[in-house]
Amino acid sequence: MAKRRTAGAKILAQLPAARAREARDRRTGRRALSVVYDRRTGRIMMELTNGIVFGFPATAIPALAHATPGQLAAVRLSPGGSGLHWEELDADLSVAGLLLSSIDRSEQVSELARAAGRARSPAKAAAARANGAKGGRPRKAAGS
Repeated sequence: MAKRRTAGAKILAQLPAARAREARDRRTGRRALSVVYDRRTGRIMMELTNGIVFGFPATAIPALAHATPGQLAAVRLSPGGSGLHWEELDADLSVAGLLLSSIDRSEQVSELARAAGRARSPAKAAAARANGAKGGRPRKAAGS
């Protein structure tokens, strides 16, 4: 199967949305401004764009668990602040992934998902009213 190329005009049309996502991620602290390895505590410390300092033990990450302090100190921040990279260890971690993994998956993530599903907008309210008038959410087609 041949790879399809994305047209330049389509890429240019996607830039405003990508810039808006980047601005939102910076505003909400999903990007890092700096990262260092603290030898005294054995933690990787990041300063996020919202001013929060987030640290995690290097031993908590399997790819970093057996690294030497010198290897851990060689951490580099990606240009946009979205990831951490260790060249010698061939390890990459996303800032957003690290923040999510710090949350207890069982209860807190499901609670966050429920809260996110409560978003209200005029369009969502209108769709709910329209579906209610039809007898509820439309059923999936048989072939779907």
